Order: sequence, then C-alpha cells, then structure tokens
Amino acid sequence: MGLYRQRQAVEAMIAGRYEEREGSAAEAAAPEPSDEDFQFNDTVTWQGKTYRKNHYIKAVLCIGVDRSGSMLEPTLSGDGGQADGVFLLAQDTARNSLKILLIPRDSMTEITQTDTSWTDDNGKVLGKITDHLSLAYSYGDGMETSCQYTAEAVSHLLAGLPIDAYMSADTDVIAVLNDMVGGVSVMIPTMGMEKIDPSFVLGETVRLQGEQAEAFVRFRDITIDNSAITRMEQQKAYIRGFFQSVKETSRSNSRIVEELFEAVQDHMITDMAKDEYLKIAVDMLEGEGLMSGSFRMVPGTGTATETYDEFYVDKEALIPVLLDLFYREVP
Repeated sequence: MGLYRQRQAVEAMIAGRYEEREGSAAEAAAPEPSDEDFQFNDTVTWQGKTYRKNHYIKAVLCIGVDRSGSMLEPTLSGDGGQADGVFLLAQDTARNSLKILLIPRDSMTEITQTDTSWTDDNGKVLGKITDHLSLAYSYGDGMETSCQYTAEAVSHLLAGLPIDAYMSADTDVIAVLNDMVGGVSVMIPTMGMEKIDPSFVLGETVRLQGEQAEAFVRFRDITIDNSAITRMEQQKAYIRGFFQSVKETSRSNSRIVEELFEAVQDHMITDMAKDEYLKIAVDMLEGEGLMSGSFRMVPGTGTATETYDEFYVDKEALIPVLLDLFYREVP
C-alpha cells in the first residue's frame, strides 16, 4: 500500500506537468462542426472553446451479461447473452479517482450484425445495422469478440469516443461477490419491488444476501415503458453499497480486492492486465469513493414501440458530459 501511494504521488505530479506543457502548446481550433457531425478526437472545438483529450483518464467499458455459467468457452453467435448493464468508467489514473457514466441498454445505435445460423464461433458478419445496444454483445462469441462488438457500438453511440479497455461478467458473479463482503446495504428506490421479495419495500433499507443481490440489481417491471432506465437507480445504489462493503471488509482483510477477482475469474472477460483492474478497485477504496456526483447518465429520450423500448441519445446534451469526463479546456 505504501508503494501504491508513492506511485499515486508521482503520477499526479507527472499529470500536472503534462497538462501545463500541452496547454501551452494547444493547436489552433478547427472549424466547429454541428452536433450531428461532431466526432471526438484528440483536440476538438465545441461552442467556441477548444478541448484536448486527457490521456490520463481512461474509458473502461463494464458490461453485465444476462447469462450464467463459465465464460471460458466461446458460444455460437446469438447464444452468448445480451448486455443487460452497460457502464463506462472514467478512470483518472493520475489522480486515482473514478466516475461512472450509465448507458441505457436500449440505446439505439450502430452495431455489428452476424448470421446467427452460421456455425463459426464468431458468426458470419453481415454488416452494420441500427438496433439496441444490448444486442451488440449477443452477435459475438460470448467472449472477446462480443466485448469488442459492444465497445465499437458504445464508441459509435458516444460520437466516436475511444474505448481504452473492457470488462464483462455474467450474472453468477453478483451473489458471489455480494456474500464475500458480508452483504450489501441498500435503500429500496423502486416501487413494486416487494413482488420479488417481501423485504423490498420502497424507502426501506435492506442488507442484501445471496440471490437477493441479483434480484435487486436486475428487477424491472416489464409492463412499464422504459423500465430498464429507471432500474439504473437500483444499479447506482448497489454499486455504491457494494464498494462501501468492500471498504469495510478491507479493514480486516487486506487481500479482499484480489480475492474478489480471483473468485470470479471463470465468469469474466477483460483485455486488461491484472494490475490494471486491481488499480481500479483500489482507487475506489483509497480515493474519495463513489458519491452521488460520481454518476452521470447519458442524456436522451426513451420511447416505446408495440414490441420494444427504445432510447435515443441527445447528442447535443451528451457532448458536454463527455468533455467534462474525458477532456480539458485549453487556451
């Protein structure tokens, strides 16, 4: 932990020098595009101001997949599950802090479509279609390809914002991780949750145990339009409660973070090295933690067709959110 804190101080100092140097050498602003044409690059202009990508802030895509069982074997296209929860971490690697962007699973965006009748693990790529973000994962192999398809779809949805890394996990991990930290305390934020558990009464505080954790995170009333969006309040509450429990457990078990990841190795896929994803967790414990201001929501409008809910991103409102998370203004 001492070495970790030393590295924190060094990285913060380097980041400060980097920002001073880059700010003094800012490029001339390019002609400002409309919000429809806007694409994120290293340097962008928006509403008369110039912004440069902060390369110390990484965009890490986290995907919760609605399947169970081992994720160590590829699946046929169409059988790998859907992205039931989609979150983008803004990881400030120099200041060791995190913010989370919540992305509705029903967001309509460009995804890669494959032929689900194809016998190859990855499926035969048919091309790009506009459909629900959640389906991007299902068209892959249930492993790396699924994560890559989802990362591409998220990047397109977010005006070309590059995704630096990804991590996906299945539903089995929820109860396992929950109980390894002694349960998670949450306040019930959604009306009607007592349908799945009598203790889930609106406004009451419950210490989730075992399968209660998955039930709490995944509950939504499918008879109500856009219930996947309102469900995000449950997910925010659980994420905050979980890391509070991890912090409490770490006081008596200094290896708890590493043990949590070891316990779910068969149920997660990531392109990050072990030290990289451990750093994310330690930053949450050592830093200020996740406050209400740590969460942002992709702005947009939810609609309902006869068959499906659909969410359409408000790009004009999205751009300043991403600039705030991943960029810095330069002279």
